[in-house]
Amino acid sequence: MFHTSPNLTGISHGFFTRQGGVSGGIYASLNCGWGSNDNQAHIRENRERVARALGTDGARLLSLYQIHGDRVITVTAPWTPEDKPHADAMVTRTPGIALGVLAADCVPVLFADKDNGVVGAAHSGWKGAIAGVLERTLGAMRALGAKRIAAAIGPCIAQPSYEVGAEFRDTFLARDAGNARYFIPAAASAHFLFDIRGFVRDTLAKAGADDINTLENDTYIEEDAFFSFRRTTHRHEPDYGRQISAIMLTR
Repeated sequence: MFHTSPNLTGISHGFFTRQGGVSGGIYASLNCGWGSNDNQAHIRENRERVARALGTDGARLLSLYQIHGDRVITVTAPWTPEDKPHADAMVTRTPGIALGVLAADCVPVLFADKDNGVVGAAHSGWKGAIAGVLERTLGAMRALGAKRIAAAIGPCIAQPSYEVGAEFRDTFLARDAGNARYFIPAAASAHFLFDIRGFVRDTLAKAGADDINTLENDTYIEEDAFFSFRRTTHRHEPDYGRQISAIMLTR
């Protein structure tokens, strides 16, 4: 039902797969995305299952209206699904609140400073990554007193599955010519394969994350385990589910 990261041992967390829920059809089965067209009662039950696995309840499993930007929220109390903030990352030092980010190819990153009692979660698509959401998440954690921060990079689309056009690559090269190392030629002319996981990992390292671990799953290829926006798009399906990655302080 979920993967954990060895550098977050002792912190309640999980990179949840699509398995273990009640949704059916294209949403089967642990779809946790309120923004999908899935049965809302099924989503609620799926999120309750995730919350129980973490040691809390569904009302305290929070997620955001994700906007592919760099906004980070400091959380002190739960909100309702209808009132979720527009942002892509959260940090807290409040026990019992699970910070959840949704993804279906984008990169989920969970953060923790166990000694100082601060955790964070970020949704990092390419737009958020290049905008600075990871750096801002680390900064928000430090503002709460974090010192040594571990970061775990969860399942996402892998380079062999992430084909992009030349204009996409040019966006990254305009920021830094060194970003060329994250692209290799694809079979199609003027197309490239992008290593978003490597870009995220190196961004975290440059921003001062102290301990970085990476899960190597490919959400596009591993259909039984993960939802994938790109796979859904290629198949012309009407919608897609979202898996959740979440972290929580227990004391």
